[in-house]
Amino acid sequence: MKKILLIISVFLLSGCLGMPESVKPVSGFELQKYLGKWYEIARLDHSFERGLSQVSAEYSLKSDGGVAVINRGFSEADNEWQEAEGKAYFVNEDSEGYLKVSFFGPFYGSYVIFELDQGLDSESYQYAFISGPNSKYLWLLARTPSVEPAVIQKFIDMSKERGFKTENLIYPQQK
Repeated sequence: MKKILLIISVFLLSGCLGMPESVKPVSGFELQKYLGKWYEIARLDHSFERGLSQVSAEYSLKSDGGVAVINRGFSEADNEWQEAEGKAYFVNEDSEGYLKVSFFGPFYGSYVIFELDQGLDSESYQYAFISGPNSKYLWLLARTPSVEPAVIQKFIDMSKERGFKTENLIYPQQK
């Protein structure tokens, strides 16, 4: 039942391209440095992730040049893993952190990366701040299940400056 709700929620979000006026996608983006597993550190609440912990996203290259997306989280209430498979494509050029993502047919929603950090490992980005099509969708993703408090504070500060309601952030448990 929860998986059906997830699909319906994603369907309702889909078709929403664009971004909040105050959000600008990063330039100089390198897809190869973004591929792989990410952990959700913080998010604004929305129905398709409500109640999930241990949330992660895995990105891999598709044969058509797009990105395969697997989002996964554990529902304590249902005592089971929830998973959604999707696809993403660049909206403009591939050096801009602005993609459209779909989990349901031809309907797409915005995925706007507005901050990245390479950290010490120049082979991959270490954290990403992401917006959806409006200020109701916001995520902090990282390569590790936890980040330094300074990264969280930077995320809060940058997001608040852009009009997001950071007082409503959720910090899902990671194991």
